[in-house]
Amino acid sequence: MTKLSVNINKIATIRNARGGEFPSVTEAAIKLQEFGAQGITIHPRPDERHITRKDVYDLKPLVHTEFNIEGNPHRPFIDMVLEVKPEQVTLVPDADDAVTSNAGWDCEKNLDFLKSVISEFKNAGIRTSIFLDPNPEMVKFAAETGTDRIELYTEAYAKNYFQDKESAIKPYYETALEATKYGLGINAGHDLSLDNVKYFAENIPNLLEVSIGHALISEALYLGLENTVQAYLKRLAKW
Repeated sequence: MTKLSVNINKIATIRNARGGEFPSVTEAAIKLQEFGAQGITIHPRPDERHITRKDVYDLKPLVHTEFNIEGNPHRPFIDMVLEVKPEQVTLVPDADDAVTSNAGWDCEKNLDFLKSVISEFKNAGIRTSIFLDPNPEMVKFAAETGTDRIELYTEAYAKNYFQDKESAIKPYYETALEATKYGLGINAGHDLSLDNVKYFAENIPNLLEVSIGHALISEALYLGLENTVQAYLKRLAKW
């Protein structure tokens, strides 16, 4: 089945709104794994407006499933990831002041930079993934970077799902097929939810992992965290 990695940035956002340590991101990670999540994702940003550097180091010994750290590979981020050594690092080209990730890499334009960064991570034994828009023509350049996986940026899919889900998923399907030809693993994330994740998982070949944060934490306000995780797992199960 496609693995579920839960992004806990939103837990840190709530904590930071009041200061202190509640709700605890470390306790959330522990509970999420107990509830069935197969990975924990964080996306620390330079201003530490949600996940902090301390959180990154505190979480490392507590994540016994898969630890996925996302971020723009500035030097401080690279050094932190090399020190923490998560199972996976996902490279995202977001601006420091971006509210959330909003675009994939132009791998052709940034080819030499991505090659250099990815080689550092791979030499340290860390699996790499790069954030990619649904564009089959970009896949060959993604493959040239040396990355292990791509993460499909799914905002456009989520936005258009209720209008025309077949049209919404088409470029993602085509990009996934192209990625498979190049031997790349496929992850996905951004605005996936209980409403749209099942159709996505059913129609994207070789989908290894989805990373879901905002929707999952929001849905948990009504359903409870354990029930929400279980609901996602059911939608991602083989049909």
